[in-house]
Amino acid sequence: MMRSGASMNTDNESAEGLYAIRRMASGEVELALEWAAVEGWNPGLHDAQCFFAADPRGFFIGELNGAPVACLSAVAYGDALGFIGLYIVAPAFRGRGFGMRLWQAGMGYLGERNIGLDGVLAQQANYRRSGFRLAYRNIRFQGIGRERAGASAGIVAASEVPFQRIVDYDGLVFSAARPGFLRLWLDQPGGIALVAPDTAGRVRGYGVLRACQSGHKIGPLFADDEQIADDLFTSLIAAVPGETVFLDVPEANPAAVALARRHGMSSVFETARMYTKTPPDVPLARVFGVTTFELG
Repeated sequence: MMRSGASMNTDNESAEGLYAIRRMASGEVELALEWAAVEGWNPGLHDAQCFFAADPRGFFIGELNGAPVACLSAVAYGDALGFIGLYIVAPAFRGRGFGMRLWQAGMGYLGERNIGLDGVLAQQANYRRSGFRLAYRNIRFQGIGRERAGASAGIVAASEVPFQRIVDYDGLVFSAARPGFLRLWLDQPGGIALVAPDTAGRVRGYGVLRACQSGHKIGPLFADDEQIADDLFTSLIAAVPGETVFLDVPEANPAAVALARRHGMSSVFETARMYTKTPPDVPLARVFGVTTFELG
């Protein structure tokens, strides 16, 4: 088993020097998020630590003569599902094949898993050539946080709910267990995590709001129905009145699109959710907000 940061035996001599691909160590994921910010992807302020916890072996860096020029995340969720993200080549080094070699390393790590990604719509043809097929579009909505009149009955802090109950509910909706990621995601600095339990204590929905380079993003927002999703959403945005809020919504869930529009949010960006195999059996009617475009 390769340790984090170890060489992957993909060194390649060229006229430009030695190009080497290796796994990132924990602290190096921050560089990928810095590059993502430059690309305008508006990452969360604490995404690096949370992302790395999802799969410490799933973050790759390409170096030319020892200097980083490309990055990629290829996160494995168990033996069946993987997700590609943070695919960035530094502008000065694009068009030289460095990104493709890194892509191949990440895809090789994920192997025979069903691999997903959220790509810009214009790149769908390129991803199709790599074996990906469109499942549906995700729409990023932007709005403004505002206070709500009165508290929402039945919405509690995630810290008041047994952690395993949230993990179990998340696994049903996301289609894979990710406890290491969730442990940090629910408790990140400056974040807010809320749960809607029923009278027996079962989780019927939950949502997370996190601080980003610009404004705040809500994700995931999972709920059994539109009313629960609305209660969670309004409780989350009430914590940041007057500030910009983003919600990434699967277009395949009309109730989620309706929720965003009902709250005066505007569409500002779209991605193509694509998979290499049949899309996972995700109950999209419960997905009112995608966790992240980088990790699925």
